[in-house]
Amino acid sequence: MHTRTLRSLRRGAAAGALTALLALSGCSSDGGSEAKQKSPQHVSDDQAAAVPDDQASPAAEGSAAPSKGPVLPDAKLTPATGSFTARQKEYLHGRVPKNMDPAAVLQVGQETCQRVERTAAHDKDAAIGALIAGDLPSADGAIAQLCPKQKPLLDTAATGFPDGTRKKPEPGTYRSLTTAKGCTWRALGTDDKVLASGPGPGNHKNVTAKIPAGTRTFVSSGCYAWLPA
Repeated sequence: MHTRTLRSLRRGAAAGALTALLALSGCSSDGGSEAKQKSPQHVSDDQAAAVPDDQASPAAEGSAAPSKGPVLPDAKLTPATGSFTARQKEYLHGRVPKNMDPAAVLQVGQETCQRVERTAAHDKDAAIGALIAGDLPSADGAIAQLCPKQKPLLDTAATGFPDGTRKKPEPGTYRSLTTAKGCTWRALGTDDKVLASGPGPGNHKNVTAKIPAGTRTFVSSGCYAWLPA
């Protein structure tokens, strides 16, 4: 499992429902693949970790995040059999580390699309929350090039922010994307003065936070992700 996913899911805010939904897979989202790659049925931890993560290093819209090391030139981005589609080539451009099978990198993106689609089919909030929290590797590039029908989810996720500490948040009303109990929050002003705060442990889902003007820091715990209400 991708290290970012492991780290995020340990937070427990929506671990039960989200983990079950993200485990679902089965429908292909390769943007009309023509290639019949001899790619592995499962991408190893090392392979997934080697693929650039759009969540960690956001790329320009519609492009793939560049690799931090040497990459295969476009001329060598070919599967063992068949061919890649134009969208697949765009996704792979600058993304495949040298000496790595491009089909394996493509599979990481395809699996991300599968998870987004299957999760959204059951619970759109869970899919959006996973995008906000960074639980889906290389989601920006995968959605832009391999499953563009899911772009509305990505656009919605861009309006939210993950659980934790948020500096200078926009004032307004936000809702947490968690089905777990125990979501708490505080809006802090100058000298960490508490301007507003949310419910304590034991409260149920659908927590709403009203961030007042003048908030310098918004701190939440157990809330997973936030969206404008």
